[in-house]
Amino acid sequence: MGEWTASQVEERLVEAADVLRRLPEERVRGFFTTWPMVVQDGVGPDEPPRLRRPPPSAAAISRMDETLAWLSWLDTTDAKVLWLRASGERWKAICWKVGMARTAANEHWLYGLCLIAWKLNRRPLPRKRSRRYVIENSRSMPTSEMERRMFANTSRTDKADR
Repeated sequence: MGEWTASQVEERLVEAADVLRRLPEERVRGFFTTWPMVVQDGVGPDEPPRLRRPPPSAAAISRMDETLAWLSWLDTTDAKVLWLRASGERWKAICWKVGMARTAANEHWLYGLCLIAWKLNRRPLPRKRSRRYVIENSRSMPTSEMERRMFANTSRTDKADR
């Protein structure tokens, strides 16, 4: 793959959360029965059968494993915000769970996406720079509408970064 962007990292995180949801549940071993399943017709309330999405492919599981390793590069708060957002949580619930304001949670989310993209592109991470510096410099050329939307609120620059 070429140059990684924040939107590509976000898409991979969303895919990883979806794959993890589609994996089969872990079952307790040791309890089983040799009796056949009894099919009862017309008994009980008429409710439609519960439909499930098909299990993920082996390639999707491999991508999920690779993507979950990316979260170890981040601070625990940043990783939690990224994972909750990728899992489809609303911002209000995320802010409640991590205990920060909406703008701070959004800043942690953007920083996490940009930091992962920065590391995937094998760029050296500057040690004495702020979050804003990483966000501003990783968005040098937004390639998609999603990135333009993501970075719309981060147009100001910090004087401390210069």
